[in-house]
Amino acid sequence: MGGSSASAFKSAIGIILTALIGVPLFAYLAIKLATSGMSTDVTSSTMTKEAVAARLQPVAVVKIVDGGPPGSKSGKAVYESVCMSCHDAGLAGAPKFADAGAWAGRIGQGFETLVKHAIGGFNAMPAKGGAADLTDDEVKRAVAYMGNAAGAKFEEPKVAGAAAGGAIDPAVKGKEIYASVCMACHDSGVAGAPKFGDKAAWAPRLKDGVDSAIAIAVKGIGAMPAKGGYSGSDEEFKAAALYLINASK
Repeated sequence: MGGSSASAFKSAIGIILTALIGVPLFAYLAIKLATSGMSTDVTSSTMTKEAVAARLQPVAVVKIVDGGPPGSKSGKAVYESVCMSCHDAGLAGAPKFADAGAWAGRIGQGFETLVKHAIGGFNAMPAKGGAADLTDDEVKRAVAYMGNAAGAKFEEPKVAGAAAGGAIDPAVKGKEIYASVCMACHDSGVAGAPKFGDKAAWAPRLKDGVDSAIAIAVKGIGAMPAKGGYSGSDEEFKAAALYLINASK
């Protein structure tokens, strides 16, 4: 075989070897580059059953709760619409729902103390769990519902008055609303508000009748906002107004 033939033969062999080795090697490197970062380490903490389940959770969960007029929500409905956002997972130190150990000390403080904390706010929990439109009775029902799930024997306040489809008693519901909203001004006569039980101060406001005075209060007048800032129903506010008026006759 001549020198030129041998050289040509070696070149051919080199090309063949390059094709056999280089092309697969190139393909392997290309695939490796494209899939870098996609390898799965089954021993990683991100691959536990809990971690995988968490990633498979839906982005949002819609919770349907019972409706009804203001003041009619059950403890369960209030829990599911407001309280469970913290108490279901125990966020910010909130005792987890149905955790008897976490609730024992709190239940021992008594229902009234728990209600006071829930309505006024306590530690990281805002007043009424951040739902200012809840009535005090609705908050009490939620406290009873959560406490009972952890072993307490609290009684949920019954739904009464307009919330239950009947008339509202000014001496009961009206008094409650007065104590939580109206007394801020009417107890001391702030900004010209007629003081509770002051017949002389109330007389000119009642000259056109009780219904007229209540209608004005519902809309608001002077420094007083509509319904005195009360967020419940007009019927509930009227009960509070009647409670004030009846004490001034």
